Amino acid sequence: KWCRAFPGLPEQVAEARHFVAALLEEWGCVDEGALVAGELAANAVRHSLSGKVGGWFLVVVGFGADFVRIEVIDQGGDSAPTMRDATSLEEGGRGLMLVAACAKDWGAKTLPQGSSVWADLVREGV
Repeated sequence: KWCRAFPGLPEQVAEARHFVAALLEEWGCVDEGALVAGELAANAVRHSLSGKVGGWFLVVVGFGADFVRIEVIDQGGDSAPTMRDATSLEEGGRGLMLVAACAKDWGAKTLPQGSSVWADLVREGV
């Protein structure tokens, strides 16, 4: 497993994507991994206490035999992460739908002082 903490700032979402992409270069799912990391990190910054002054989020990348798990742990918020239907007029609301489309499986769990959202990506060529 690899992990890295990021300040809860919008510009750190790109840094989280780069971190994950660098780790996945040999796995072949770089684009999907960067997209998933970016969406999960953006949600942490936008929808949790991680985006408040002094906030942070943690990106964890774990490798299995035929999959990679990308997890973002945030500082929690008013509601649990959920996938919802976004109308065509809304600017946001499609992040977890993109994550679900890329992932073999994904989920969210509430932690004692935050929440975790994870996605498993299939290793290409396996």
